Amino acid sequence: MISNYPVDQALTPRPGPESGTPHQTPRWRTLIFRGLTRACPACGRRKLFGKSLTIVEDCPRCGLHFERIEGHWIGAIGMNTIFSFFMIMVTLIVGLVSTFPDFPVTELVIFSTGVAILHPILFQPTAQTLWSAVDMLMRKLEPHEVDWRLVTRKPMKRNQTKKHALSD
Repeated sequence: MISNYPVDQALTPRPGPESGTPHQTPRWRTLIFRGLTRACPACGRRKLFGKSLTIVEDCPRCGLHFERIEGHWIGAIGMNTIFSFFMIMVTLIVGLVSTFPDFPVTELVIFSTGVAILHPILFQPTAQTLWSAVDMLMRKLEPHEVDWRLVTRKPMKRNQTKKHALSD
C-alpha cells in the first residue's frame, strides 16, 4: 500500500543497543495524553490521519508500526464502542433530566440517533491512538520497533525544537 504521507526518518536505520540510547517507553501520563490528542504514543508526532480518518501504517517520525500484532485494532473498536454507548447514555440522561416532567420523545430519539451515528465515526481516530497508547502500557516497546533517538518520555513544549528533544 502506497502512502500519501511524507516519510521523515522512518526509512533510516534504527539505532541498535550499541548506540547507547536508553530504551524507555514513555510514562503512562505521556502515553495517555498523546493517545487522547491523536499523536504517536512513542514520539508525540501529530498529523497521523488523512482526510478519510485512516491512520498511517507507520509513524512518519519514529517509524512505530501502529498495528503491532495481528488483531491490534480490535481493542480500538471495543474502546470506541464503550465510549459511544457512554455518550448515548449521557445524551439520554441529560435530555430526560433537563426536560422533566414532559419528555419530548421524538426529539430525544432523533438527537440520540445522531449521537449514535456520528460519535463512533468522529471518535475512531482518537480510539486508535488511545488504544495504541494503552497497548504500549501493556506491552513495552521492543528495541527494534522505533528509532529510540526520537522517543521522548516527556511531551515536547511548544517552543522546544527537535534538537532539544533529541538531547533529553
